[in-house]
Amino acid sequence: MESPTALVSLIIGLPLLGFFINGLLGLSSRDYREKKSLIGIIANFAVFIPFLITVYFFLNFNSDAGAIHAKLFTWIDTGGLTVDIAYQLDQLSLIMALVVTGVGSLIHLYSIGYMHHDPGYWKFFAYLNLFIFAMLNLILADNLLLLFLGWEGVGLCSYLLIGFWYTDMMKSDAAKKAFLYNRVGDFAFLIAIFMVFEAVGSLNFDVVLANLDAFSGDAIFWVAFLMFIGATGKSAQIPLFVWLPDAMAGPTSVSALIHAATMVTSGIYLITRMSPMYILSPEIMMIIAVIGALTAIVAATIAITQYDIKGVLAYSTVSQLGFMFLALGAGAYTAALFHVITHAFFKACLFLGSGSVIHTMEHVEHKLHDKGKDVHFDPQDIRNMGGLRKYMPSTYKTFLTATVAIAGIPPLAGFFSKDEILMHTANMGFGEFAGSMYFLLWGVATITAFLTAFYMFRLTLTTFHGSFKLPKKVKGAEKAEEYLHESPATMTIPLWTLAGLSVVGGFIGIPNFISKTFGGEGAINWLGAYMSPIAADIPLTLSIPAEWALMVFATAVAVAGVYVSFRMYGNDNQEESDAKISERFGGLYQVWQEKYSLDELYEGVVVHPTVRFSDKVLAVFDIKIVDGFVNAVGGIVRLTGSLLRYIQTGIASNYALFLIIGVILVLTLLLF
Repeated sequence: MESPTALVSLIIGLPLLGFFINGLLGLSSRDYREKKSLIGIIANFAVFIPFLITVYFFLNFNSDAGAIHAKLFTWIDTGGLTVDIAYQLDQLSLIMALVVTGVGSLIHLYSIGYMHHDPGYWKFFAYLNLFIFAMLNLILADNLLLLFLGWEGVGLCSYLLIGFWYTDMMKSDAAKKAFLYNRVGDFAFLIAIFMVFEAVGSLNFDVVLANLDAFSGDAIFWVAFLMFIGATGKSAQIPLFVWLPDAMAGPTSVSALIHAATMVTSGIYLITRMSPMYILSPEIMMIIAVIGALTAIVAATIAITQYDIKGVLAYSTVSQLGFMFLALGAGAYTAALFHVITHAFFKACLFLGSGSVIHTMEHVEHKLHDKGKDVHFDPQDIRNMGGLRKYMPSTYKTFLTATVAIAGIPPLAGFFSKDEILMHTANMGFGEFAGSMYFLLWGVATITAFLTAFYMFRLTLTTFHGSFKLPKKVKGAEKAEEYLHESPATMTIPLWTLAGLSVVGGFIGIPNFISKTFGGEGAINWLGAYMSPIAADIPLTLSIPAEWALMVFATAVAVAGVYVSFRMYGNDNQEESDAKISERFGGLYQVWQEKYSLDELYEGVVVHPTVRFSDKVLAVFDIKIVDGFVNAVGGIVRLTGSLLRYIQTGIASNYALFLIIGVILVLTLLLF
């Protein structure tokens, strides 16, 4: 492939150009803000064209020739440190770019209909394009510093998009919370970058990964650990995951883009990119696996108790990210990336489907107000829904398809990626390092898989099956079902596309043992073969019968979760079923419902002590020491000026006298 630099520049530059066009013209021209069709077209093509170029690179990529490098210009050159604005297209970055630009294009298209009536339409699309630009810098960068620039960029854009409706203080607070929690992880990541440069003298991935022997054993551990802390912030893992559920305050298409397919997968991408380093530290891999499994089951138990349709999906996202980190900790980097891909398909479909439902419920509320009825209700509360499949057939069918996929029912996408993670975790149980712990983690992940199938079908059945409950719940909402309607084509086309990908997406990673069982030769796990030069996967050592047994068991667990959910929620009795679960689990259910009181814990342990310390110590230091020093300097200057002003009398003879005295002093110094 000749001169890829121009094409790579388009991939990176077009989203940035879309940001500037819509942002600057929208800021300066009221007339331009009204041209919503033009704004939508510019924003969509700014992402869709990079997707087509990425497809071109993907189809013409020659793995034998190695990665494609495209240097645009030198960014920093201090002699000791040289950093280029340069990009690297290899197996990992190409797959991630396909997901970011492909799913991103569908979400941009969906947003045309979803945000059409919003007065900040132009600004929303400008922010979306800027986010895609930052995310592409993150995944295509050929060095850690440029990756960090994209890393901070997506953090900034998430703040802008989560708090898009900033006049609502709850949404504004959610944006600040996301921003601050991410800064904690980012600080740790920055220290890791400093340590990498100190050890290797370069931040280029090729140089760093080729010189891992330059790190001592302790240095490898601490660099990997600090990068992992950074990943827990971006990818919402314990202890830094509490920002993501609150981030649902932003528009639903933001939730689909940032919290399903792109930003929250940054941590998985980083660790996969640095996988040769992580393989050298089994202790840090164990820490990652434990945190991942713990996050998965904690978020899953919380999801069972939620009534907000986006809240359930938010905790589901945290739980699925936990699965991905479990895979990383089990040395299954390709399996983690596989779940990133399939999760992008079905979770984006679920978020956009929830947005379609919320869009319709808000329409109902507006129509009732137009009829002169003072009706107020939460359009995201699933207890106000039910029976929507009759009125929203496309949304229902696509939502159900994605639900089946995330539940892990074969042959949909989630089944293959989830099964591979469970299989690799069990495989590590037979390893030399902490085998019994990995068996325990496999058990935790299996329970989480059951809970995932259960709470996702609880959500789907409560929302779409049974009867429409709003007229019974809210006074004045009688015959509200008359205003229910399906969303426009700009919203349903992305839903159908993502639902289709949720069906077929898993076939890129069919386990090789299936082929071997029936006498086939060679790998049919295309993704595994494609990623093998990049990801330092620990190979499976399980026998073929053991792999079949694990797959059958995982399927049975998922089916059991679906069956129990249908038994409890399939008869339009959602609140009674929730009451039964609450009664059965007692105080534990209340702990789940209160989200383990983690926010309250952080308030008590971190926020309040910090505020008190600031009031009692830092404020006093600022007033007494800092302000005192500044005031003292000002006082000295003022005193000096007040004394010297007597010299400035305005009388010429006085000035002549001072001039003569000065000449005498100078002559005296010269003579003596």
